[in-house]
Amino acid sequence: MLTNQEVAEGLLEKFGDQVFGFEEPYGLLTLSTTREDILPLMEFLKDHKTWQVIFLTDLTGVQYPDNKGQEFVVVYHLHSFVHNFRIRIKVALSEADLHIPTATGLFASANWMERETYDFFGILFDGHPNLRRILNIEEMDYFPMRKEYPMEDATREDKIDALFGR
Repeated sequence: MLTNQEVAEGLLEKFGDQVFGFEEPYGLLTLSTTREDILPLMEFLKDHKTWQVIFLTDLTGVQYPDNKGQEFVVVYHLHSFVHNFRIRIKVALSEADLHIPTATGLFASANWMERETYDFFGILFDGHPNLRRILNIEEMDYFPMRKEYPMEDATREDKIDALFGR
């Protein structure tokens, strides 16, 4: 059985300080890397003879507007069917430089997920074969999942705060 400890030690041995921030929330091995190292890291996991982490389960973005210099995070979830092992990899990006290499060369499923992440967060995947909106209209000039707008209309007077647990 493949363990978080075994994979973490193997990644540290191979990549050294290029992998960092190891955690295990709810037993899921989670780590961070840089945009320069994300593809070599995923390729290593995929091509590893024993681990066989060959399936990209999910790829998405998250925004932390108060985290200056690392406002956006691209999150990858990978899976080894052979060992029923999952791993989460995060890459932090600055709002001023929202570029990361595409993973479509490693995982065909990354195509749609990267388009969706671009569509909602505006994160650019360099080298993507068709990076354009996939769920929203092309004419949209903003990215709806960004935390740039208030969650509710402050001018509304028909809401009683007590009814909303405030």
